[in-house]
Formats: sequence, C-alpha cells, structure tokens
Amino acid sequence: MEEFGEVRQGEWEGESIAALDGLEEWRRYNTFRSGVRTPGGELMIETQNRMVGALLALANRHRDEMAAVISHGDPLRCAVAYFLGIPIDLLLRFEISPASVTVLEIGSWGPRLLCLNHTGEGPL
Repeated sequence: MEEFGEVRQGEWEGESIAALDGLEEWRRYNTFRSGVRTPGGELMIETQNRMVGALLALANRHRDEMAAVISHGDPLRCAVAYFLGIPIDLLLRFEISPASVTVLEIGSWGPRLLCLNHTGEGPL
C-alpha cells in the first residue's frame, strides 16, 4: 500500500546521507522535523497522518486479527510516536532498525506497544 511508503523526500530522494550532511537545511530537518519540509517533499506530520490513517483503517478491517505492515524506519517511527504520544521532534530518540519487528496492538480501547525494534537477538 502506498500509504505505508517512505517519507516523501522530494529533491533529496536518492541522495546519500553523506551528500546531505553538508546542507544546513538537512541539519534543521533532523532537529525540527515537525516544522521543516524537505524541498519538494512532505512534512513529517504528513507522513505520520498517512501512516496512522492507514494503520487505523487496517485495524478496523481486521478486528481481532493480526496484520503485518512492512515499511521504512521513519514512517514506522512516526506511527509509533503518534500512538505513544511522543512529539515528532523526538523521533530519533528510539530506533527502528532495518528488518526489525515492532508490534503494536490497536484495540477499541486504544493502542499498546508490545515490542519495539526486535532484531532477532534475545527473546521477543
């Protein structure tokens, strides 16, 4: 589903982190994600809105069932942050590694984070 896609980075898409590190706007973006739009891209709040909307719709379609969502670190962080009440500017305070598992239960009584960033090491 397109809603679960990567942050729309606009002009920065395809650029390496090394190439972006020298840009003042990149540093501002990583400090103030809630208020800095990537050039030609989206605000993190827009990423969060589409992720949360898609997750709620999925949870509604699959009540009392388990569903898997595969996405990228920042969009997943946006969703987890929303359900935990964490401001977008604090996204980089928790990790979601490539190929890791995060388990979020969304019930009619509200969300619960059951597992964050499990990488296969140690018990789930």
